[in-house]
Amino acid sequence: MTAHSPIAPVADAIIFPDDARALFAAAYPDQSTKLHHGLIGHGLLTLDALATLAERMPAASVEYNLGKLPLGVRPEDTPSNGLTLGETIRTIDTNGSWAVLKNVERDPAYAALLDAALAELAPIVADRTGPMLHREAFIFLSSPGSVTPFHMDPEHNILLQIMGIKTMTVFPARDQHLVPAQKSEDFHGGGHRNLVWQDGFKAHGKAVRLEPGDAIHVPVKAPHFVENGPTVSVSLSVTWRSERSVAEGELHSFNALLRKRGLPVGTVTARPEAQGIRRLIYRIMRKLGA
Repeated sequence: MTAHSPIAPVADAIIFPDDARALFAAAYPDQSTKLHHGLIGHGLLTLDALATLAERMPAASVEYNLGKLPLGVRPEDTPSNGLTLGETIRTIDTNGSWAVLKNVERDPAYAALLDAALAELAPIVADRTGPMLHREAFIFLSSPGSVTPFHMDPEHNILLQIMGIKTMTVFPARDQHLVPAQKSEDFHGGGHRNLVWQDGFKAHGKAVRLEPGDAIHVPVKAPHFVENGPTVSVSLSVTWRSERSVAEGELHSFNALLRKRGLPVGTVTARPEAQGIRRLIYRIMRKLGA
């Protein structure tokens, strides 16, 4: 990606105020919690700036489609909207679409924005799960009434609502009723993030309304779905990995190898980073091409 972005200086203003950092500290890493942020009106997060950014991003870094989807839609059944990405963003108030710009931190201006946001949280994170690894940023744009289906993500995530209103329903992480062990194994082997939806699941989730200036912490692999309100929504997602999230991925991948060979699988605990022996065996097996 080129460096010709509309550089807007990252102000010295605090992005996550004291009360937001306190709420985050009380919840991290295992609980979802609502926060507040100070990025409303930032020049890099207007529709025009985002359309310009999107048009120069590589195709692999953008995803967009029609936005009014069932909660449990299969990836292969997701319909196209018939527009270019730039058209999708500039007319998103009327075209019934959903779009995500992935890894916008590859652009220097957006990298600075990501760094400024995460720097305020890094001491809290380091105390619980070690240094922030693989920092990334994603921008979500949704037409009125759009739905992001039931899914999970592999990162520690804070979603900041910039424009419009949406409701995110978040479910507990590590609940095998919602995410069976074999789905986790497939997911860490490159499987799709979307999950199988059952109507009975809804009672297990917590619906959180997000208005501009609100944010929400979503733990690693906590299932969730998102319903957009009556106006265009723009959200910034700032994410990172940790030794804990990396270890969980390794252990589920190890279980997938064992299951494939008809061998007993192991339990992935709430502190997978402490399961050093199993992680070492997995790494040896991978090195040997097992």
